[in-house]
Amino acid sequence: MEITSYIILGLLIVISPGVDFVLVVKNSLSSGRKAGLLTGLGIGVGVCIHITYSILGISHLLSQNVVLFNMIKYAGSAYLIYLGVTALFCSKFTFSHKTVSRPQEAHNPRKYFTQGFFCNLLNPKTMLFFLSVFSQIVSPDMDNSTPFALIYGLYIAALHILWFCLIAFLITSEKILAVFQRIGHRINQACGVGLIAFGATLSL
Repeated sequence: MEITSYIILGLLIVISPGVDFVLVVKNSLSSGRKAGLLTGLGIGVGVCIHITYSILGISHLLSQNVVLFNMIKYAGSAYLIYLGVTALFCSKFTFSHKTVSRPQEAHNPRKYFTQGFFCNLLNPKTMLFFLSVFSQIVSPDMDNSTPFALIYGLYIAALHILWFCLIAFLITSEKILAVFQRIGHRINQACGVGLIAFGATLSL
């Protein structure tokens, strides 16, 4: 696969709506821009972990250990369902410019970073993606494959952080907040249902 193809593949993977996207939208709308940004940063760090073990070849070993892989898969599934249930039963909130400037839980920023980090880290589909891609990049038959894998890994991680931070900024702009003002609670619940659905699907 040519370098251009890898670049395009990275873009498609990042912008495709998935569980990370749903979580960033949920946290941005429910707790403000800062929460969304921290969630995106946590996702980016989770991606870095995937990249690290993929380059070291641990992802291949993990794929061969069915018990360990299933443990991680079910842990990720349970965590997503937990996040979804929490969103379904959260207290009602309203959206305004105050939500952007003063997030409801700004005193606990670690919460949103942790959610983004574990949401990405425990996603078995993300593991399989990095396994499939980096198994082609890191190969004894390819000269200088490891440096290229490192550069490509940094590219993927940067794309994740930039994309989800952009989503957090856009979704919390005053114009968009005005649109969501009346239906914000329903959107948060819909995101909760989406997280539960993702979690249930991953456990199958």
